[in-house]
Amino acid sequence: MNHLTPQLGSPTCGFTQLLSSTRRGARLARLLTVSALQSWGCPQALTERAEQVVAELAANAVVHGHVPGRDFRLTLHYDPTAGLVRAEVTDARGERLPRLPRNDTPSHGLPTGGYGLVLVAALADRWETAPHPPSGKTVRAVLTTPPPDDRRT
Repeated sequence: MNHLTPQLGSPTCGFTQLLSSTRRGARLARLLTVSALQSWGCPQALTERAEQVVAELAANAVVHGHVPGRDFRLTLHYDPTAGLVRAEVTDARGERLPRLPRNDTPSHGLPTGGYGLVLVAALADRWETAPHPPSGKTVRAVLTTPPPDDRRT
């Protein structure tokens, strides 16, 4: 008798954690990212890129997405077969969407902030913002190995 063998999907790893909308919560998001990815066997280069991306997204959630009494959420997924990390940070301020800074820098000097999303865009393969009902937003970044600049075509 012939039986079909069930096909298992790729072994993905993931977790979700609520964190306080404080500098300490943002730091913990970065540390949790490194710890989780290392425990899942993620390559070091991909872990380091994800660490920087999560640090920027968590800092933005604390600085720009903070609502008193509301936490932010970190969600991580790692697919070792695809060499893919997806990092999501959800905050309570859906009306404040992240934007890349404009290139028309005044001639009297460089601003001291506002480059976090430039770093995210440089390190991630892609990033996007999605509404998170009832009033929040999720910023999602996808990173693969090798990094976008090192791909052979």
